[in-house]
Amino acid sequence: MHTKNQSIIVSGGSRGLGLHLAERLLENGNRVATFARSRTKAMDDLSAKYGDAFHFVELDAVDAVGVNQFVATVADKFGSIDSVVNNAAIGQDQLLMHTDLDTIRRIVDINIVGPTLLTRAAIKRMLLQGNGNICNISSICGSRGYAGLSVYAGSKGYLDAMMRALAREVGEAGILVNCVAPGFFESEMSSVLLPEQLATIKRRTPSGSLSNDENIFKVVDLVISGTTNMQGQVVFVDGGITS
Repeated sequence: MHTKNQSIIVSGGSRGLGLHLAERLLENGNRVATFARSRTKAMDDLSAKYGDAFHFVELDAVDAVGVNQFVATVADKFGSIDSVVNNAAIGQDQLLMHTDLDTIRRIVDINIVGPTLLTRAAIKRMLLQGNGNICNISSICGSRGYAGLSVYAGSKGYLDAMMRALAREVGEAGILVNCVAPGFFESEMSSVLLPEQLATIKRRTPSGSLSNDENIFKVVDLVISGTTNMQGQVVFVDGGITS
């Protein structure tokens, strides 16, 4: 256990990886706030189990006013904002020539505009505190090319690039900014892959297995612990496929 007694925002925490991150961070004794466009039963369950240590609102990630209000509410309720995990994202499974404009705009909104707005709002609080951690959930797609994922890959590459620049902007103020980049793992996004495609990925992975939510959580937990002096880095959790 690395992170304890922090006030942490995890975007897109109503399901999938975001839900796993929120659950595990709460289990470790942190206060967690999250948002998503719609409420799930899991959010009610976490509210019942953790009470005031958990905060959820229905919010669109690209609603700049709403995001600012959310961050202000979390800071007031929890007393600080120690870490932000930019997790909310949507995937893609189309060649670029078949990807319509609405899909492109949606990926850009959720995967680029959303985390940028949340980070901007949070670092204002962190600068006043003199400390904080920003962790972007990136992807190996931001560093490696995969057919059918061009817009998605571009959005993750943006997170990596933004992270490096932001690390230089706010590092002297005690704020650490890094990315955790999972490989293909069992999720809604990888569910579009055929079994033979997943089998091929496993064969090409040095560890012989895909990562899972818990593998990713353990690295995120370390990154936001504030104990590593890690700054401006992309940490791959991919079984060695990018090595």
